[in-house]
Amino acid sequence: MHGSSGNGRHQPEREREQLTTMTTDRVTLGLPSKGALAESTLDFLKACDLKVSQPNPRQYLATLPAMPQIDVLFQRVTDIVYKVADGTVDIGITGLDVVYELVGQDAEIVVLHEDLRYGRCQLIVAVPETWLDVETMIDIADIALDFREHQHRNLRVATKFTNLARQFLHQHGIHHFTIVEAEGAIEAAPMLGYADIIIDLSATGTTLRENHLKPLPDGVIVDSVACLVGNLRRLKESPEVLETVRNILEIFDGALNGQNFYQLRTNIRGESPEAVAQAVASHPATRGLQGPTVAPIYAINAPEDERGQWFTATVMVPSKKLTEATNHLRKIGGEQVTVLPVKYVFMKQSASYQKLLRKLKLPVGG
Repeated sequence: MHGSSGNGRHQPEREREQLTTMTTDRVTLGLPSKGALAESTLDFLKACDLKVSQPNPRQYLATLPAMPQIDVLFQRVTDIVYKVADGTVDIGITGLDVVYELVGQDAEIVVLHEDLRYGRCQLIVAVPETWLDVETMIDIADIALDFREHQHRNLRVATKFTNLARQFLHQHGIHHFTIVEAEGAIEAAPMLGYADIIIDLSATGTTLRENHLKPLPDGVIVDSVACLVGNLRRLKESPEVLETVRNILEIFDGALNGQNFYQLRTNIRGESPEAVAQAVASHPATRGLQGPTVAPIYAINAPEDERGQWFTATVMVPSKKLTEATNHLRKIGGEQVTVLPVKYVFMKQSASYQKLLRKLKLPVGG
């Protein structure tokens, strides 16, 4: 769960004093200090060779040795959004659900990378399992009207995401409701009797089932995931911040692209490099990013009639097609197929950075 209580606009005095000592040519990166995203974020950065150095786990300040111009500030996910919005923090990693809830379309915040592929969950509408006839948001609208007309009260909705909840309910024609701001185990609200339905984050649905709740198929408000956000003004005014963000986005894009591929290598006999390449690429799963690379194997100790007939074929294949690609290489005579994970795939340009340049109205392609 990404959301947490608290307002990042109120800083402890010591924190405020230390933050003001940071020079303007440095970049401050906000990272989650607790909650579901905290450990996952550190693991993600480590996988990107951006390990965070925090000698004292009780301190909220840390460093990023691979990028010494960055000061790391640990905060709650909600506080990260507030601090990026007011410019106290230049960039930060948080959840999309928190961004949409707290700032919406705030002109000072820009989403730099909208999907870091971890912390995935959904903000959903869930109702008691005993409401057998309730399957869609239209049914919720009918119940809200029924409560109003026959019980003379509003539908009670327990949630921490008050802004998103109001917007979503209004969009579905539901106007007679009362938001019950809840903390802790929101899933227990209907069972305890202080709410009728809930709007909350769910990753697997297990907690909902354990509390006898069911999600509505058309009740998904936000598909959330960990994201990178930045202060728009700082990006426009500070070349140092923009250059640091470019480097970070290059690394993030390269690492995430790498997750999409495996490198396959096999030894195969053929009449020529061209013949081997054609055989490898004859299946859609093994056409790779830019065709196979074929190199001769110089078998010094091989019999005279076998020399020059063996080649090593290397190809990058989509992760989802690993089994298909491996089977094809075996079928065409490949031996000893080796599969290697791909750490980074750097394209000609970082798609995320090019997208940012367009948002900043700067020339793309650089």
